[in-house]
Amino acid sequence: MTETSSTPSTPSGNPSTADAYDAVAELYAELARDDLDGLPLDRALLAAFAEHVLGTAPGPVAELGCGPGQLTAHLRGLGLDAFGVDLSPAMIDLARAAYPDLRFELGSMDALDALGVADGALAGVVGWYSVIHTPPSEIPAYLAEFGRVLAPGGYLLLAFFEAEGGPVTEFDHKVTTAYRWPVGELARLAAAAGFTETGRMLREPRESERFRRGHLLMRKGE
Repeated sequence: MTETSSTPSTPSGNPSTADAYDAVAELYAELARDDLDGLPLDRALLAAFAEHVLGTAPGPVAELGCGPGQLTAHLRGLGLDAFGVDLSPAMIDLARAAYPDLRFELGSMDALDALGVADGALAGVVGWYSVIHTPPSEIPAYLAEFGRVLAPGGYLLLAFFEAEGGPVTEFDHKVTTAYRWPVGELARLAAAAGFTETGRMLREPRESERFRRGHLLMRKGE
């Protein structure tokens, strides 16, 4: 598994990645359950995302790569009409069991049309460490899909492992291969996909974490 603090959501888009997370789903869910409790900066950023969505373009919000569902539930607790999507069947089963009042869908974050998500249907998208396993060459296609499903003025929040001044770097994530991104490079790709940066937050790793954490809050053009 990855670090026990700031346990990332499960990514989508690659069957081998789904298999890897299926194999550790129950342990992952146990580690992730109370993950936000000791992370005030992360909670503050999620609250800011919720305030922007509710104040500007209220509507459905998708957490893409939702894993066992704890962050989707947190977003609902912030007043958002949130639902989760994940490629791992085991994770979706755990999420539905833990939060039966919430909607969780089995699917890929880069092909949301297969779930019936129409162009401009969402007010917000959250990818909480869920693009970390995506090969760098495929990130523009993922950002394009996020832009497709967001309404004009909708918000995108990405969390990821930050490269700390270096280039995009592959690392030995304990579930499957993952990548650390320089925050400026990910912001540049998002801008090319039609997003305007609202803010960014870098958080230094806690004692139990290996890498700095990067966060980008962005808005789709009107």
